[in-house]
Amino acid sequence: MGQAKKLPSTRKNTARVVTFGVCATGDPRIDQASRDRAAGIVETIAEVIAEQVRMPDGTAVNVVWSPLLIDGEKQADIVGRQFVEANVDAVVCAPDTWAFPQLTLMSLLAHLPVQTPVNITCGNSAPKPGVVFAHAVNGALAQSGRLTHLNVGSWPDTGASPQPSEATVKALVDWCYAALTFAGLKGRRVLIFGHDSMGMETALSHVIPTRRTFGIEITRLDMKLLADMLNKGAYDEKELLMLRAWIEKNLGNRLDLSQPHAINKLDQSLAMYLIMRDLMAEIGAVGGGFMNQLEWGSDLRGIPLPICDLAESLMNSTFDHNGEKAAIPFATEADTQGLLTMLFMNWLSGGNPPLFMDFRKVWEADELVKLAAKLKVNVGKNAVWARKGLVDGDNSGSASLNWAGRPGDSVNEVLKNISMPGAELYYFPGGGNSVTFVTPGGIEGIAGRLAYSDLCGMFSMVWDEAFTVDLPKKLADAVASSSNVTWPHTWVVPKHASMAEYKQFAPANHFHMVWNLEAARLQYWMDLANVISAAPWQGRPNFIEGTDRPTPLMYLINGGENETKRLRARGM
Repeated sequence: MGQAKKLPSTRKNTARVVTFGVCATGDPRIDQASRDRAAGIVETIAEVIAEQVRMPDGTAVNVVWSPLLIDGEKQADIVGRQFVEANVDAVVCAPDTWAFPQLTLMSLLAHLPVQTPVNITCGNSAPKPGVVFAHAVNGALAQSGRLTHLNVGSWPDTGASPQPSEATVKALVDWCYAALTFAGLKGRRVLIFGHDSMGMETALSHVIPTRRTFGIEITRLDMKLLADMLNKGAYDEKELLMLRAWIEKNLGNRLDLSQPHAINKLDQSLAMYLIMRDLMAEIGAVGGGFMNQLEWGSDLRGIPLPICDLAESLMNSTFDHNGEKAAIPFATEADTQGLLTMLFMNWLSGGNPPLFMDFRKVWEADELVKLAAKLKVNVGKNAVWARKGLVDGDNSGSASLNWAGRPGDSVNEVLKNISMPGAELYYFPGGGNSVTFVTPGGIEGIAGRLAYSDLCGMFSMVWDEAFTVDLPKKLADAVASSSNVTWPHTWVVPKHASMAEYKQFAPANHFHMVWNLEAARLQYWMDLANVISAAPWQGRPNFIEGTDRPTPLMYLINGGENETKRLRARGM
């Protein structure tokens, strides 16, 4: 007689870690030495993933691997059931010998959900060619409408323990981060404080499409709760004092307390960080957003409250008064599509801090050169901004404090570059303090922005590789002063887009950047999530070897990437 199993009544909400399953196919006719070699490759690939792939908070991913070669249906069922029991989220098949597609990998995948990410990584070897099987099964899966990513890499043709090349490993690791982001965010939630801010259609919480496409829930809390908790003192007062002391120690006279009731307003702003942080932790939120304008800090029909710029910046930073922490992507103005952009980029990069910016002004190169001449500033021969132009990215709100320095800079080095002037009262009559800095040049990454279309019911990502530049001090001051000098400024240069293209094709008034995120990772993720890639720059080739991921075969046999993604969207 069967018996029902009672689950434990634990109250601890532990975040799930993504699990990769690594396996290899085979043929029962293969000699034992070749079988041992093939099984050894599986272990090697599994160890590569375990060593080089991390969750955004630094936690190691789970990796399981099977020493049993999948020769046919029997082994496919055994390994498939093991993968199910291990809660495998993504599959890596690393064949070194020929095999039969339907009897092996295709039978294994029948045990797993159809959207499970699948990677086939093989060497381009000749003796018992796993690459032959890789092409056969990749073609079979493409014809059946199953997305796979093929990584034809390189490892020695002979030897008992061949090691994959650096390029093979890089392509695999890039794909793993895309699979981690796609699978790991399903069932997670973000928390938005307030409603759709400032009437921005491009920032709306598209609840059902977000749930359907990404598996992410959007929890919404009214800002009355925040105001009530602030008035009740629903936070740790000792920690508030610690946070203020940390700010005062590190900023000194760069903290402006000259406005009326400045200390009280600063304390309210700092308390908001503690309140929002704790509310997000309570429900396990992986990201958030705060409305601010207009009701919180700007509407004189009510009682304007202090801005929360520092709270938002601390969320996006990899440190606070307690030391190192994971960056929690957080959007000002309750910009949910901006939040999702930063969330995906943060996970894809392995936890790097996201930057929230206004797409404030595109400075054409000739405008900058003329302004430099007017200011009697020497341009110099190698000034890329004088050839390309730049975007002034600045916003009162959630710019990560990390972006006041370069990747790898210490917290002390970063904080030396930050000031907190008083808020611009005509914008924010509730007062408080802004956060300001100028991001140093030489930081590379991806700049972009998620968008949604009601016509096709799909998300797209407008993106380009980008880097930051330094401006001569006098010119930098003039450019910053032309917008809002008390806000953070980052001088962003797109790698491929011209300024004429960049300023016309921006999908919203905000855009975002994460450092050390490579194009291939973003492209792999857009494939898995079925997000349209919008990079319409005339100066960018369709495929850049060593930068882009190879185009999935399924796209080629279905009329192209965007057409295939539309077909998949209808099928889903």
